[in-house]
Amino acid sequence: MKNNILTLLNEFKDSATARDLGRLLASYDKRPVTIMEVCGTHTMSIFKYGIRGLLPPKIRLVSGPGCPVCVTPSYYIDAAVELSRKSDVIIATFGDMMRIPGREGSLMKQRAHGGDIRILYSPLDSIKIASDNPGKKVVFLSVGFETTTPVIALMVLKAREEGIKNLSVLTANKTMPNALKALIQEDAGIDGFIYPGHVSAITGTAFYEELLRTHGIPGIVTGFEPLDILRAVITLSDNISSEKKAVENHYSRVVEKEGNAVARAKMYEVFEPCDAVWRGIGGIEASGLCVKHKYRDFDAWRVFGIKQGESFEPEGCMCGEVLKGKKAPCECPLFGGVCTPESPAGACMVSSEGTCAAYYKYTAL
Repeated sequence: MKNNILTLLNEFKDSATARDLGRLLASYDKRPVTIMEVCGTHTMSIFKYGIRGLLPPKIRLVSGPGCPVCVTPSYYIDAAVELSRKSDVIIATFGDMMRIPGREGSLMKQRAHGGDIRILYSPLDSIKIASDNPGKKVVFLSVGFETTTPVIALMVLKAREEGIKNLSVLTANKTMPNALKALIQEDAGIDGFIYPGHVSAITGTAFYEELLRTHGIPGIVTGFEPLDILRAVITLSDNISSEKKAVENHYSRVVEKEGNAVARAKMYEVFEPCDAVWRGIGGIEASGLCVKHKYRDFDAWRVFGIKQGESFEPEGCMCGEVLKGKKAPCECPLFGGVCTPESPAGACMVSSEGTCAAYYKYTAL
């Protein structure tokens, strides 16, 4: 095992391989291609390692809606802020939810005004908070793709097993398959996808094969090291230009074709598919996960009688076009002026995995 780990580390730090891949990129002179990565962690790696700067003119790399925080609709934030104003409610959340702007401000602003809002590293920590505060109602902000949702489901199952009555989840969970179909139907000129490594570890690769059969879009599942991404870009560009219709798994050290059946079983024990609104994109059929009726006592939307409102974007914000790969962040009139990581106007600037945040951090203005 030790030798295997050392081999992997050496591979990812192999400057000779990096130079070889760079030369392959520089020599690419086939048909123009547009490739979309649909994972926020890929987006950050691409910007961090300057991969876009290595690409020849005929290879265009665009970022998709792979940041769960970025696609969370504004009405969800409004609902969370409203709950945080109740004296008997404790909000538990991941840290990147704190600064998303809603109509009534952000959770960060509400905490400054006295709201009991606690940042967690694991959803399971909510159980202890609920147990330690029996006179309070604890609401966990359940946001994420297939990667995080199984752990949230496990939290609900464990809370029921332990008889915790004062814990619920406010859901805005999303799933990738129908979102990818929606992107293709948007006709953004996408020739191929770099598929998300973390999500694929749960879902497996079967859906990507289906997308290839139904829409003819090839793709590659890959990891997050720079050499992972470079290999994927080169291979996918060659596949597209040669009209090779294939889905390849370059992340087999983590992703198996069948995915993680145990994690999916936990997820679908508690949650079921439902229609969902993606901020900046709109409604996508069966692209969300809602709490099943069997676990309705853990559904904060039902427990508190919250109605989902209309999502909104600040005037001039182009997050929707950025998430679809149709615009670059620098084309938005708010970017770098009204909208910065310190004072975000749009959701794509809030999260560390957001396209605008990555562009702002790693690209000269």
